[in-house]
Amino acid sequence: MKSFHSLATLGLAAALLGACMPVLAGDGHDHGDAAPAATGSALPRFAAVSETFELVGVLDGKQVTLYLDRFADNTPVRGAQIELEIAGAKFKAEEHGEDTYQVTLKDAPKPGVLPITATVTAGSEIDLLAGELDLHEEAHAEEPAHASSWKKLAGWAAGGLAALAVLVFGGRRLISARQVRAGGAA
Repeated sequence: MKSFHSLATLGLAAALLGACMPVLAGDGHDHGDAAPAATGSALPRFAAVSETFELVGVLDGKQVTLYLDRFADNTPVRGAQIELEIAGAKFKAEEHGEDTYQVTLKDAPKPGVLPITATVTAGSEIDLLAGELDLHEEAHAEEPAHASSWKKLAGWAAGGLAALAVLVFGGRRLISARQVRAGGAA
């Protein structure tokens, strides 16, 4: 009867340990279907859309890189003239490569919501596009990237209890087996 209880206890401990393994593995190590999340910070960007054009701007310090496409088929617009107004200041974009335009600001913008207006002239087409650039302060820069979650801690606790149960009941079985042998020899 003791061997049945020991086997049942060992089986329960193994089942608990097996159930905790995905939790112990942590994010990115469970080999599930979920794609890994992107890490790091993305550069601030804005979009301005009309029936004719789509303009996307990416801010990197004082540099604004602009991507201008046709709204209907998403093909790049080359050779356009873009006049950009950011929070009341006007800038003329210059072509930079085949598919991009650039604007250099006098100063890096301060945090807040900045209204953006773009006048686009491409051949005989002239269009006015409007958007907003939402800049935030880096409030969470000092926080650690990975904080311990309760699921991870619970997984470690359950795994520790399962290992302890295996040791206790395995030790009892070993002691009882030695007592039987010692009793039989006497």
